[in-house]
Amino acid sequence: MVVYTWVPTEDYIENANVTRLARAHGLDSLAGLRARSVADIEWYWDAVVRDLGLPFRTPYTRVADLSRGIEWPDWFPGGELNIVDACLTRWAGTAPERPAVVHEAEDGTVRTLTFGELAAEAERVAAGLRALGIGRGDAVGLFLPMIPEAVVACYAVARLGAVLVPLFSGFAPTAIASRLRDADAKAVIVADGTVRRRREVAMKPLLDEALAACPSVRHVVLVGNLDPEPKTSSPKDVPWSGLPGGDPGPAEAMRATDTLLLAYTSGTTGKPKGAVHTHAGFLVKTAAEVAYSFDLGPGGVFCWVTDMGWIMGPLSIFGTHANGGSLLLYEGSPDVPGLDRLWRLAERHRVRMLGVSPTLIRTLRTSEGTDLSGFDLSSVHVLGSTGEPWDPDSYEWLARDVFGGRVPIINFSGGTEVGGSFLAPYPVEPIRSCSLGGPSLGMDVDVVDDDGQPVRGEVGELVCRQPWPAMTRGVWKDDERYLEAYWSTFPGMWRHGDYALVDPDGQWFIRGRSDDVMNIAGKRLAPAEVEAVLATHPAVAEAAAVGVPDPKKGEAVWAFWVPRPGAGEDVSAKLREMVAEELGKPFAPAVVHRVGQLPKTRSAKILRRAVRAAVLGADPGDLSGAENPEAVAEIRAVVHP
Repeated sequence: MVVYTWVPTEDYIENANVTRLARAHGLDSLAGLRARSVADIEWYWDAVVRDLGLPFRTPYTRVADLSRGIEWPDWFPGGELNIVDACLTRWAGTAPERPAVVHEAEDGTVRTLTFGELAAEAERVAAGLRALGIGRGDAVGLFLPMIPEAVVACYAVARLGAVLVPLFSGFAPTAIASRLRDADAKAVIVADGTVRRRREVAMKPLLDEALAACPSVRHVVLVGNLDPEPKTSSPKDVPWSGLPGGDPGPAEAMRATDTLLLAYTSGTTGKPKGAVHTHAGFLVKTAAEVAYSFDLGPGGVFCWVTDMGWIMGPLSIFGTHANGGSLLLYEGSPDVPGLDRLWRLAERHRVRMLGVSPTLIRTLRTSEGTDLSGFDLSSVHVLGSTGEPWDPDSYEWLARDVFGGRVPIINFSGGTEVGGSFLAPYPVEPIRSCSLGGPSLGMDVDVVDDDGQPVRGEVGELVCRQPWPAMTRGVWKDDERYLEAYWSTFPGMWRHGDYALVDPDGQWFIRGRSDDVMNIAGKRLAPAEVEAVLATHPAVAEAAAVGVPDPKKGEAVWAFWVPRPGAGEDVSAKLREMVAEELGKPFAPAVVHRVGQLPKTRSAKILRRAVRAAVLGADPGDLSGAENPEAVAEIRAVVHP
């Protein structure tokens, strides 16, 4: 079988940012750069700062201090800066007319802020927050859709040295309250609402309900996104347009290790974990991701359909602007008014880096009979992907059929606590179908067995042997939970909770979360392996596989699939046969069900733990980040009629 592989042209290699970095240090290959970046992590991260011109007001005295152990590194000690210096102030001074933020709403209306306008608006909002008593170290919640005000708020809060607490725009009151309460938030910036699938979705009432359990919140700044003059409902409310005036003063000088933002992750049980990211660490890592993995430079347009509550929201903002790029925000559903919306966005705004998810592309493939030749996608230089494993058919449809094999897919994997990626290919190297390439620069990752020994050619745990600048500085207010979650399984190694595989050719693949991987008669089987087989059937739009306790095998595979529009007969029996033929009879699903939908996050990750809980009649855990929590009840009804 011929496997699709991206092969870079000479033009990609010669003009790539990562090539410039390597050659500046006498290295003639990506392999050489990867090796040196982990042989001497201090050299590498210092090289990033210098190559990208990231400004420190006070130079750091060294790059990393590990005297407290690998779990508690201090990055860039002695250094002072504010992330605003690198991402906003320098471009407002040198390229004030360059577009910084372009926003397209679901109805097609567009707003643009130049770097000069963004800087002025951030100063205005910072002055208003300062007048309300918000200052250094105060936590400020952001409950906003992907609108220009979200970007302004990020820089206004960072200017003051306050702490950003981005919240998922689809959260319910309980989820909002738990995060604001954990962060001791002093203020919240909220939109009156947003539009999704042509329907107005109120946000302010949800916050009002949450604030009953958040005594620390003193002020609510209300953004009129649906109504230019939204009605306030509490003495705490202050209109965004009516913030007090005043002198914003200069951006606060922050220590490199001072907290920039708390990024909360959801768990199956217990309260969410607050990952702690710093001004220097988050800046350097996200700037490197956008420059070297996604090959963006000044003026390039970066677009990722995401949300402020996922780490890709802040990464897109700070990483794009650290490189002088223009950030395209899309507010709404990417399949409205039709499945060609993504291509229209890319064409209209001349997008250079287009971020997608495998689930989104599987959805768009339902329009594969549509003629895409009418779209001018020539501006797209790189495709980005994260969040879940690919199936080959969808990956190759995107790479080969939509983009004609001329654009690399930078499929990268990391997480909220990572502040970026562990694994990522680069545009200058061959990339095989569905592959993550190899370790991201500066990331000393490995795949190990249960005893912590390296393995190749078989599935194992993904670990990291050395720290990196954007590594969370603990779990907010819970050091023991941090050590237990990441450092207790393999002493001296960060265990991320992903299963991975390095094949004989040195290509890396993620096989899913360790708690998703099934153990069938003593053999590990990743859900993605089953789902990739199911997705090859023309009737299947998407699928999920989970492990269910079985008295003979230990676990048995149960599979669920969603039909494509117009699919007629139930092909569940055929799907079971296909898995048996492709993976072997022991791995054939014990049960295959056709369902109307699968529970997913807003960023399109399938919530397999929720599917499994529905099968078992158990508590699905935290569904606050789910796009469609009702899917759990639907699956439960199919399994337990």
